[in-house]
Amino acid sequence: MKSTRNVPLPAADVRCSAFAMARGLFPWGFFKKPLYVQARFSYLHMKYLFFSWLAVFVGSWIVYVEYSSYTELCRGHDCKNSICDKYKKGVIDGSACSSLCEKDTLYLGKCYTAKANSQVYSGIWGDLEGVIKCQMEEAPQYDLGSEIEHRKEAAAFNKPTEGTSVEKFREMILSHLKAKVGDQANLADLATQVLSITDANKDGHISLPEARSTWALLQLNEFLLALVLQDREHTPKLLGFCGDLYVMEKVPYSPLYGISLPWIMEVWIPAGLRRSMDQWFTPSWPHKAKISIGLLELVEDIFHGTFGSFVMCDVSTNSFGYNDRHDLKVMDARYIVPEATFQEIIRQQRCDVDEDCLYGADCLTSCDLTKHRCTPEVTRPNLAKACEALKDYILRGAPSDVREELEKQLYACIALKGSTEQMEIEHSLILNNLKTLLWKKISHTKDS
Repeated sequence: MKSTRNVPLPAADVRCSAFAMARGLFPWGFFKKPLYVQARFSYLHMKYLFFSWLAVFVGSWIVYVEYSSYTELCRGHDCKNSICDKYKKGVIDGSACSSLCEKDTLYLGKCYTAKANSQVYSGIWGDLEGVIKCQMEEAPQYDLGSEIEHRKEAAAFNKPTEGTSVEKFREMILSHLKAKVGDQANLADLATQVLSITDANKDGHISLPEARSTWALLQLNEFLLALVLQDREHTPKLLGFCGDLYVMEKVPYSPLYGISLPWIMEVWIPAGLRRSMDQWFTPSWPHKAKISIGLLELVEDIFHGTFGSFVMCDVSTNSFGYNDRHDLKVMDARYIVPEATFQEIIRQQRCDVDEDCLYGADCLTSCDLTKHRCTPEVTRPNLAKACEALKDYILRGAPSDVREELEKQLYACIALKGSTEQMEIEHSLILNNLKTLLWKKISHTKDS
């Protein structure tokens, strides 16, 4: 028998073996593909990798920005800790303090904060749903781009001082209200209401911590408006307070109309289409008519009302909502400012053009170029701004038999200017005409 050991293989066999090994290691089709196909495959692969990396980078950046914005804006727990620290030290007291700081039956829920110095959260207080608002400390400021409020004074809780009598505190309240709303005949009645709220535990005695909490709240426009309109239905009810943290009843439906979209979608939607989209998700027309009447009544109540006049400096849909009965509710009253306070501050504002005299989104006065100071009178009354906000809302779906007259009245309303005596007469006439027109159309329905 012949041994095959060390017998060399023929050259052809070696070539076949090497070729077979190559086929096992590499796909045969790869070698058959032309070079331009291989190059295209590599290009697509690199393109896929690039866009995948780009998507991950952009997504991470968006998450980071959103998280950073959230942590910068939503500081409710810091506000709670500050309030509870002062409560436990006996500096402040109020009807919500025990539930917030000891019993833990008042919870901060979802954050709705738009400005870091004014924290807004949904809240649960036992069986009640509400909105919790808390003020963060900040230096006092009178910049027209921010609220006209004494925030540092409110946050310090150093007034009234120890030893202040109830009568002296009453005088402080009267003096403060006079500075805010002007010298009104019935300020004493409003001061009595303030003292009634101050006695949070209803024991017939006002303690120094309770008085300090109330004094802090009186610095806020929203709290003052809630006091002035407490007998009306336009403002949510005050459920409780602790220091300058306070709880208002929840408004089920807000904003007044419109839908919220991610910012990346907002960029690509034309303004005209966006306005149309805002009207897609609204109640039936009779319900919209009742809500609109509510806004007109709010304007009426704060125009030479029981406790003076207020100017509405942000008449946007986000500032209003409504309840299950379709009663209008003010969601954000920070920019509904006492006229006397507004005029005092605006006079001090230096200007070169009229646009320098803008407060909020809607309160514009003119610039006196001889003095380079803003004049005190707003160029558009509250009613004109309210009608402009309602125009698209109430005309969409309006019955044909009232649409023409309604449109005519709305445009006459929007055209109102200034606050002369003649204009005030026209103001009242248009307001009454609009309310009458809407009420006549819905008074016979169950929606009224």
